[in-house]
Amino acid sequence: MSTVDTLAKDFLSQKRIAVAGVSRSGEDAANLIYRRLKSTGHQVFPVNPNTEAFEGDPCYPDLKSIPGGVDGVVIVTRPEVTDQIVRQCIEVGVSKVWMHQSMMMAGTSVSEKAVAYCHENDISVIAGACPLMFGETADFGHKCMKFVLRVAGRMPK
Repeated sequence: MSTVDTLAKDFLSQKRIAVAGVSRSGEDAANLIYRRLKSTGHQVFPVNPNTEAFEGDPCYPDLKSIPGGVDGVVIVTRPEVTDQIVRQCIEVGVSKVWMHQSMMMAGTSVSEKAVAYCHENDISVIAGACPLMFGETADFGHKCMKFVLRVAGRMPK
């Protein structure tokens, strides 16, 4: 099993996961990740300072506002927002971060500054790819994306 596979398995084994970047627009990546995690039995917390609720669940403005905290956070935001979110992780005890990146790198949450911050502060980080590519519930399209990224040498390490 590759390093990213091990990290993904460990990340997805967490029960309480925040998804930063959910939005009111229907089918963006954060919303899809939120729904999949929820459907697989995770306790999922939407994070967006500009939205009060997401699909009937309260939406939190930041990680500090989530009652009881979370084990991990999937970040689906602009890289400069990613920097802010990883700094919150230390304050609230989050030890696992996944920075989402679309297959064509057109949409990325990865910030090299945030990755370095995670490494400096013992936060396990996956810098790229998508949680929907991993686990037993990965759909055919995401399995194909995972294969293509591996072949192209673009899978996070």
